[in-house]
Amino acid sequence: MIGIKIRENESIEEALRRFKRECDRNGLIQEIKRREHYESPSMKRKRKAQEARRKSKKRYSRF
Repeated sequence: MIGIKIRENESIEEALRRFKRECDRNGLIQEIKRREHYESPSMKRKRKAQEARRKSKKRYSRF
């Protein structure tokens, strides 16, 4: 569950912006979009393999 605490003298727009940024960081929007439609098992495997390649490439490109 994502939640933010509104700071003193913080506008609603700023708090909403922080909330949206937190949702993006946690991948909530992508998860919602992914659950909207049925995904076949073969497509799940393909997506997970792509994510694994992307993560490993990102991990090893830092060095």
